[in-house]
Amino acid sequence: MDLFNSALGKNITFLRPAFFIISGFIGIPNIKYYYAFLFFVYIISVLANTAVMATIYLDHNLRTPKYIAVFNLALVDLLGNSAMVPKVLDIFLFNHPHISYNDCLTFLFFCYVFLSMQALNLVALSYDRVMAIVYPLHYQLKVTQKFMLCLIASFWVFVIIVVLIATGLLTRLSLCESVVIKSFFCDHGQIYRLACNDYTPSDITAWILPALILWIPLTIVLLSYLCISYALAKVATVRERMKGFKTCTAHLSLVAIYFLPILITLRANIEPHARIINLSLTSVFPPMLNPIIYVLQTREIKESLKKLKGRITTHYKNRKLRSLS
Repeated sequence: MDLFNSALGKNITFLRPAFFIISGFIGIPNIKYYYAFLFFVYIISVLANTAVMATIYLDHNLRTPKYIAVFNLALVDLLGNSAMVPKVLDIFLFNHPHISYNDCLTFLFFCYVFLSMQALNLVALSYDRVMAIVYPLHYQLKVTQKFMLCLIASFWVFVIIVVLIATGLLTRLSLCESVVIKSFFCDHGQIYRLACNDYTPSDITAWILPALILWIPLTIVLLSYLCISYALAKVATVRERMKGFKTCTAHLSLVAIYFLPILITLRANIEPHARIINLSLTSVFPPMLNPIIYVLQTREIKESLKKLKGRITTHYKNRKLRSLS
């Protein structure tokens, strides 16, 4: 058995359906209330992430490596929810469950890229916290704007390549078992199991993907906090320890919001419809909460927002005075 179907270089025709039917939310009682909730989450996500990005862009004091990573996280959250929520609402709320083959793979690609980048952004922020607390004397030298931009760019390239490979392998499958995808989006696992030829490469990819975009990032984040805890334990005073730990609370909140719901949903033995709703919430809820947490728990962003609000208020007052004079 050739691991990759031996289709490259051979004149093999693959059976591809004209469309798929996405049926994840169909049949769930009172599901329209959930669609309204998703719409609310999406609007808050767009406004909050746009506000965070605008604040970082307009305030030159926030042009630091840490806030480059925060800006990228807000961008990924905005793009991720924009790629998923409007399409999900179009499919289920407006009763368009049919999606063409090419559109489905495109939908899959963008959803997986943005979901994966959320986890890798948390890795970038954990590196920033480790260097700031464990190696404070080397922080300015080691964590530069150029380094953070290169780190984030490498994450983007890595994720795009990995998801492209996973998506490309799906095109080597003959999908003739069914056209129904029992999920709320074009799920990789649901699609390759519809194949009637050998799907071993996609099956292997389905095991590798979670390791690359979930388990390895989580392990790195946990190890980074072990290093931080060890460094803080050596600090002489409790006050200094609490001060150091306080700089990590926003990041720890993001880590908990992203990883805990996914781990609970994957490990819990729950009814299929409940699992689909839980997975949809783990996809769209963190992008809404992330910017709110950073605004509430980060002093620099709160101060910057106050200054920005003051400048806008002063600007409009001056315009009103000029129009009256």
